Amino acid sequence: MRGRRAGTDAEDAPARGARHGLRATLAAGALALAALEAAVLATPGTGASARTTSAQTADSAPAHGTAPAAGPPGRAAPAQAPGDRPPAAPGAPGAPERCADGSPVAASLRPSDASGAAVRRVKERGKLIVGVDQNSYLWGYRDPHTGAIDGFDIDLVKAIARDLLGEDPAIVYRTIPTDQRVPALRERRVDMVVRTMTVTCDRRADVAFSTAYFEAGQQVLAPRASKITGYDASLEGRTVCTARGSTGQSALEADAHGAEVLLVPNQLDCLVRLQLGEVDAVVTDNALAAGQAAQDPTVGLVGEAFTTESYGVAMNLADEDLVRRVNAVLNDFRSGDSDGSDDSGDSDGEDSAWRASYDRWLADVMPDRKPNPPAPVYRD
Repeated sequence: MRGRRAGTDAEDAPARGARHGLRATLAAGALALAALEAAVLATPGTGASARTTSAQTADSAPAHGTAPAAGPPGRAAPAQAPGDRPPAAPGAPGAPERCADGSPVAASLRPSDASGAAVRRVKERGKLIVGVDQNSYLWGYRDPHTGAIDGFDIDLVKAIARDLLGEDPAIVYRTIPTDQRVPALRERRVDMVVRTMTVTCDRRADVAFSTAYFEAGQQVLAPRASKITGYDASLEGRTVCTARGSTGQSALEADAHGAEVLLVPNQLDCLVRLQLGEVDAVVTDNALAAGQAAQDPTVGLVGEAFTTESYGVAMNLADEDLVRRVNAVLNDFRSGDSDGSDDSGDSDGEDSAWRASYDRWLADVMPDRKPNPPAPVYRD
């Protein structure tokens, strides 16, 4: 028996509506938050660390070193270190990527409750260190009222931590830029990254992934008054923003449709630059873009999603036991199974922590209001 199902109860409509009233506050504070994060990351040896609850610590700077500078709006990106390179462009909708070993891109290791070296390391330390975002509204963002980091990704982190460490687990949330997710894992600054990270074959060569916990696709975000119609010829001569090291960068490198591309450390930086009129559009996951549109009603998704992508929990390649343990947690999270009787994790998730978290954070803003959690795929 795996014990109590870890999750977040769905809020009623009035409570959800009141929480979504934070949109205006978050949009107004976006520029200040982005500037603050950039200042922290650019200062060696500094870190904004605050205790947010008795069991939750937020660490806004990398454990050591500094993140690559965003660079001036001159568009040229700095040289990237190994592990920072963007993945190959993801597959088009309806054509899931397959890796060199023939397995589907989102295939992972079969679940297990066994405690190997990686799981024991977390238990002996007594806390789970997780790389997250603090700028992705509804996914991983800092609530301006409480100061806590919240969102769909954070609900999943808490479910994993409870499984590993019991009730009221100690969690260190280490906020990291998009292009530092892989280096943070390879250098063991974090135990895992839960940060809307797309599983790709290139990334699987550098880090290990869980089974998929969400499906999204790249799409264009633009002002509602714009003549941009999507990922097409309407981008020609425009300036388009995306995060460095993201699948959005990969897609634009493959075909920018004549647009000039601006790379920044985090997707929130793109929203800020769009609001300031420095860029004409943003290319990002539609799941993230929906949250950005919720922050600023003057922008919206245009065209159709032009990739199919799966989010996974990323871990160090050597930590196979932790991957299997996380996959066991994900089965419960997706299916609502709390007694260990269903090992498939394949369910419509109606009575699941996944559904409760989706309804709380995403149902009001996502184009697909009632998706099912993705079914797990295994390669062993």
